[in-house]
Amino acid sequence: MIGGMVMILVAVWIYQSAVKANTGNVIYWVAGCAAVFLASQVLLIQLNYYISEAFTGGSDIGGSYERDITEIGDRKNMGGFQGASGRLMSTFLELMPPTVGFLIIAAIRVKFITKEGFSAASLFGGLKEMFVAIKQSFKAPQ
Repeated sequence: MIGGMVMILVAVWIYQSAVKANTGNVIYWVAGCAAVFLASQVLLIQLNYYISEAFTGGSDIGGSYERDITEIGDRKNMGGFQGASGRLMSTFLELMPPTVGFLIIAAIRVKFITKEGFSAASLFGGLKEMFVAIKQSFKAPQ
C-alpha cells in the first residue's frame, strides 16, 4: 500500500523532472522508472521475508507469515515480533522497500535524466515543486 502511493508520487516526480530537463521520450522514462521501482519492491519484499525468518530464531514461518496484514501493529504478536524491538522491526520491514526504491529512482533521475552531479540537493530536487503543484491543483479556480 505504501509502496503503491510512493510509486505514484515517483512517477509524477520523474515526469516533471523529464519535462523540465527536456529529455526525449518522457513517457518511456516514467514507465521505465516505474518498472524499476516495482522490481525493487518485489526483490526487497522477498528480502524482508528472509530477514523476518532470521529474526524468528530460524524457524520456518513460511505459512504463518501474513504479508496481507495491513497494520504494522498486527505483527507484534507474531513470531519474533513481540515488544518494542518487534514493532521497530515491523516498521523497518514495511518502510524499507519503498525508501530504497525511491533512492534507486532518485539516482537514476540524477544520472540519466537531469545529468547533474550527485548531491543531496540534486537527489531530492524537484520534490518541493511537485508537492506545491499537487497542492495548487486542489484549489478552486478563481
